[in-house]
Amino acid sequence: MSYLVTLTPSNHQFSVDPNETILDAALRQDISLPYGCQSGACGACLCILTTGEVSYPSGKTTALEGEAENACLACQGVPKSDLELHIEEIKTDDLIEVQNLPCKIIEKTLLCHDVIKIVLKLPDEKSLVFRAGQYLNFILDDQRKRAFSIANAPHNDDFIELHIRHVDGGSFTDKAFNELKEKDIMRIEAPLGQFTFDSDSPNPVIMVAGGTGFAPLKAMIEHAIHIGQTKPIILYCGVRAQRDLYMQETLENWQKDYPNIQCISVLSEPDDDWKGRTGFVHQAVVADYPNLSIFDIYMAGPPVMCQSAKKAFLEAGLNTDKLYSDPFEFADD
Repeated sequence: MSYLVTLTPSNHQFSVDPNETILDAALRQDISLPYGCQSGACGACLCILTTGEVSYPSGKTTALEGEAENACLACQGVPKSDLELHIEEIKTDDLIEVQNLPCKIIEKTLLCHDVIKIVLKLPDEKSLVFRAGQYLNFILDDQRKRAFSIANAPHNDDFIELHIRHVDGGSFTDKAFNELKEKDIMRIEAPLGQFTFDSDSPNPVIMVAGGTGFAPLKAMIEHAIHIGQTKPIILYCGVRAQRDLYMQETLENWQKDYPNIQCISVLSEPDDDWKGRTGFVHQAVVADYPNLSIFDIYMAGPPVMCQSAKKAFLEAGLNTDKLYSDPFEFADD
């Protein structure tokens, strides 16, 4: 049997089929709920369960850690009864059309030992409207999907830049590194996600990147530069060792050309000749800014980094509503 979900404060209602998640059912019926990773890690779809019962058969509930007992993850929650959920829906005016498009690879560049940059070109008659921080899905021949953040700002929309890290045993990243070549055609689904830059906020910004989590934050910084933002932006890039750093010249140029931008690299397993910051990247943030109450924070990278950082940042006074995150989960077939 299906269950009825009622949303407050909108009072919208929709049905959920057996074994269907709340988010999947909502999207199927044109109910615009916020969401991000769809893997239970980012917390973008968190809502309050007012009445009813929900189960999590996938077991993916990382974003519930530390949340209130009645918090609910729409992307993983499967109703066991009729529900009432409190969640703010997305305004229709804020939505951007998701497109399914073929793209041609026009550049493939090694950025560091395990990260490549792939640049895609859209068909001449097509354009892609997106927001800085959003991602796309590659649609593979067997209809599986692989998600990657868009690393360029929306004003530069003739091309799509991606940063892809090689994952041991990852079938797609093996193919990306060893088989994909310039002029190959790939099919994409884009844009996706609500990890986007709030340009209207007057607050200073801290950005925290773990590995290729730099990609969506790069897009946000490029967008901020393009629209003339002058509020402080402090970017922390966390990696293991120097060989994992990439696009350092870009960071240096930002700092040289824009006085409001500061970039700090943090190594958790530093080389002997490293003179910069060491330790976990979120610890460096709190050491520099023990009171985070005036900041907006954007972070992207491994789920373990995002979870550790979230706990530390909230303890340092960050407003929950000013924390935006995009955990990079490995694809689950």
